[in-house]
Amino acid sequence: MPRQVAIHGKPFTTKETPVLNRFFEQLVTCQFQPVLSWEFYEICKQAGIVNLAGFQVYQPQQNLGQMAFAFSFGGDGTLLELLTHVGQWQVPIVGINMGRLGFLATTTLSDVHQAVDNICRTKFEIDERILLEMVSNQPLFEGNNFALNDFAILKRDTSSMIKVKVLIDSIYLNTYWADGLIVATPTGSTGYSLSCGGPLVLPQSHNFVITPVSPHNLTVRPLVVSDNSELSFEIESRSENVLVSLDARSQAVPSNIQITVKKFDLTAKLVKFNNYNQFDTMRGKLNWGIDYRN
Repeated sequence: MPRQVAIHGKPFTTKETPVLNRFFEQLVTCQFQPVLSWEFYEICKQAGIVNLAGFQVYQPQQNLGQMAFAFSFGGDGTLLELLTHVGQWQVPIVGINMGRLGFLATTTLSDVHQAVDNICRTKFEIDERILLEMVSNQPLFEGNNFALNDFAILKRDTSSMIKVKVLIDSIYLNTYWADGLIVATPTGSTGYSLSCGGPLVLPQSHNFVITPVSPHNLTVRPLVVSDNSELSFEIESRSENVLVSLDARSQAVPSNIQITVKKFDLTAKLVKFNNYNQFDTMRGKLNWGIDYRN
């Protein structure tokens, strides 16, 4: 019986259509049953992908625990979207990059056929990444209260800075007067936290990074803590609401909300192939090792 494979992605060009057609054919040949997200199914239908009649479709909140793998066609943001579909079932994700080099979607579209062949021949590794979990006294994010990259508390629009009191394992750490506060995983240390001055932390590290966003007090700096820590927050704002985000998802919440962040019991499973090297990705993305002197 064919094993099911979840597939999610973003719009692609007509030049890329033949590659996708061959990808689907290759999956069927390898005894996989493609199951497309409804959004990606509509994209493929408009792009003229053949044999869609034989494919199944899923909705984001559907139980996908039976999936053997999941493929993401897009960038890192697309992979994070797919993680909200399959992450709670720890389905291994293959990130196919359709644009610029990504930290998470590291397989290029030109290598997708080799990637499928490697999966068929079990020539791959699973790179497990920690997730953080947000617990609050209000239901948020339709139950998908976990993130691979980061959690953030942010001021809304052009309102005044907010005040965030932070406790680690119920012990007072600091009060931040800032535009916001980020808690990043090692995976997320290359994202929003980095742009706000946070340090790079290797994925194998067991840490969280607490990074303020435009802090009022310039002596306040990012802090690296153990990922066994439980962080809780007390927020004060002149506005009734603040923004809370998990990866690329954000939601307005009352400023008196009670929030705790800790390491999730589950992990994100990213499929990596033999030629993958984390340092190669970091050098390519961050332009390390290039001499710009003239």
